[in-house]
Amino acid sequence: MTGLLQTPVGPVPQISSSLEWADRLGSFKVRWGIGRMHYTVDPGLYALGKPDEQSPVLVTANFKMSFDKLREALSGRNVWILVLDTKGINVWCAAGKGTFGTTELISRIELSGLAQVVSHRELILPQLSGPGIAAHEVKKLSGFKVIYGPIRSRDLPDFLDNGHKANPEMRLKTFTTWERVVLIPMELVAALKVGLIIIAVLFLLSLLGRSGQGWTSGLNHGLFSMVAILTAILAGAVLTPLLLPWLPGHAFSLKGTSIGFLTALILLAFRWGNGYPKLGFSEGLGWLLLIPAVSAFLAMNFTGASTYTSLSGVRKEMRWALPLEIGGAVIGIGLWIGSNFSA
Repeated sequence: MTGLLQTPVGPVPQISSSLEWADRLGSFKVRWGIGRMHYTVDPGLYALGKPDEQSPVLVTANFKMSFDKLREALSGRNVWILVLDTKGINVWCAAGKGTFGTTELISRIELSGLAQVVSHRELILPQLSGPGIAAHEVKKLSGFKVIYGPIRSRDLPDFLDNGHKANPEMRLKTFTTWERVVLIPMELVAALKVGLIIIAVLFLLSLLGRSGQGWTSGLNHGLFSMVAILTAILAGAVLTPLLLPWLPGHAFSLKGTSIGFLTALILLAFRWGNGYPKLGFSEGLGWLLLIPAVSAFLAMNFTGASTYTSLSGVRKEMRWALPLEIGGAVIGIGLWIGSNFSA
C-alpha cells in the first residue's frame, strides 16, 4: 500500500506496481510450500495508480502471487483491481473449485460499492476464470458485463490498448518446460515430508528384520530402502513433469508408471552389478512394484496444472489408477517385508 484514494464509497487502498524484496521472497517461499495457504491479500477493491470513474476494473484472486503478478504487469497504469475471496487459491484452481465463482463476484461487486465508483459497467476477468463464472448471471444480477482478458497477465497492457481485444496468442495456454519446472518444488517438498517418514520406518524394520544376520546386513538393506524411496519421489515429482511430453500414454498415472519402472530397473541393475550384498528376488520384485506405484501417484498431482486434462477425465483416471497404485504399493511392501523377515 502507498496510501488511500478517496472515492464516493470512502477511502480505497492505493497500491504500487513495484514488487519489493519481501514480495519476491514470499513468492519463492510459496513455490517451496512454505506458508502456501496463508499467502493472501484481503479481498476488496484496490486502486493501482490514480484511477477515476472511467478506469478499467480488473478482477483477480486473493492469492498474493496472483495479485502481485497482476499489479506488476500494469506498471504505469491507472486501474481498479477487484480481489475476490478465493480462500488463498489461484485463479485457475479457484475457478475449478467454485471459489472464483459467480456468487462471489456478484457479492464482491456489491460489498465494494463498485457501481458507485465507476461510471461504466465492464469487468475484465482472467480467461482462466471462465469455468467458474456464468457471465450472463453476472450481467443479470449486477449489471456488469464480463470481458475475458488474456491468459497471461503480461499481455494485459496490449489487451487494454487494443480496445479489450485479444489476439490468438493471448488466448493460448502453454505448458512449457519452464512452466512445468516451477511446479516441481511444491510437489517435491510435500512428497519428501511423507517420504522421510516412510524411510525411517523401513530403515527401522530393516534393522529389526536383519538383526539375526548382523547390523551390517540390516544397515545395507535400510540404506537401499532410503535410496529406493528417494528414487520413486524423484521419478514422480521431478522427472515426470520434466519429461511429460515425451513419456508414453495420455494418463498422468501411466506416464509416472513408465518413468518409475525405468528408474527402478536402473537402480536394481546398478545394485546387482556393482558388488553390493545380494538383493533377494522377492525384495527386488517388491521395489519393481513399489517404485512405479509411488511415481504414478505423485505424477497424478500435476493433472490440475496441465493444459490437456479435464475434470471428468481426471475422475475417470483416478477410478482405475488409484486402485492399481495402492495394490502395487501394498504388494511391493508385502514382498519387501517378507524378504526382510525371512531366513
